[in-house]
Amino acid sequence: MAEVELRHLSRRDVIVLGGGDIAQAVEDVTEVLRLMRAGEAAMPAETAVALAGLEQAKAYALAARVGGRFGAAGVKWTAHRPPAADEAPQILSLTLVNDLATGRPRGLVESALLTATRTAAVSALALRTVAPRPPRRVAVLGAGVQARAHLAMLAALFPAVEEVTLWNRGPARRKALLAAICPAAPWPIRLADDPAEIAAGDADAILACTAAPQPILGRGAVRPGRILLQIGYHEVAFDAIDEAGAVVVDLWGDFARTSAKSLFQMHRAGRFPAERVAADLAAAMLDGWRPAPDAAVYMSSFGLNVFDIALAARVLARAEAEGVGRMLPMSGDERGDWPWP
Repeated sequence: MAEVELRHLSRRDVIVLGGGDIAQAVEDVTEVLRLMRAGEAAMPAETAVALAGLEQAKAYALAARVGGRFGAAGVKWTAHRPPAADEAPQILSLTLVNDLATGRPRGLVESALLTATRTAAVSALALRTVAPRPPRRVAVLGAGVQARAHLAMLAALFPAVEEVTLWNRGPARRKALLAAICPAAPWPIRLADDPAEIAAGDADAILACTAAPQPILGRGAVRPGRILLQIGYHEVAFDAIDEAGAVVVDLWGDFARTSAKSLFQMHRAGRFPAERVAADLAAAMLDGWRPAPDAAVYMSSFGLNVFDIALAARVLARAEAEGVGRMLPMSGDERGDWPWP
């Protein structure tokens, strides 16, 4: 029996292989949308198990297949950990990828960076296509990985941005974020005292990248000529979503029945019918849907695991070509495969 090996890529490997390249991720996401439209990419409903009996402490199995140049089937396993004093990240994520044609394993990838990168790529597409106006003044809520990825996206892909306003809950994380981004930031950075200041301000786009379990943006956050893009957990109040003239999603799927995202909670509460969705990301990218310049736009970015599998497959293809990563044996010769005769 031929030996089967699994390529393991650490986060350092993923960085070396271009896993943090948001411009490349934008191309990947766009191609996956085309493949989904053609029936060559799909993802089933997520599966979750509880950890420690807490509402937000869960582990998720997120499977998908992606054809085309990616040629992969895979599953992302993500653990949203309960609060702990071990200094490990709150969210830990791995992606296992198999070859779509043969089923042979291609690799196991540390995927927290890939998740942040594809999320920022989706936000970039949203700002290009479903924002009512090209963003010049942007507000970012949060100071974690997603906030950093979105700031990197703005710096790399939106040269017309003139000012960025930041808000987050903790001064320590804010200080760390400012130390990381200020030396290279291409725009002035202003700090806000609270989310209400951002809602009442002059931002063309608000990027909500927090893990807030309760809304921090209420009425007035969605207004004509602005896009409020929700990337995080439950930052936006139902009353704020009610003010949107156009509600956009990356996709409306089975997860609307279970997700804790604000829009889907609102749907299950009977406050938002699915028919009110103006467009999804495919309609914007492939069909040319656009809001009016004075529209009040709210977009809920759920985060599609089909994009994670595509990015992991692209990174693994480069790893295979360049011999990057650690090869892990999965089986030996035929006689050594089993512990019994």
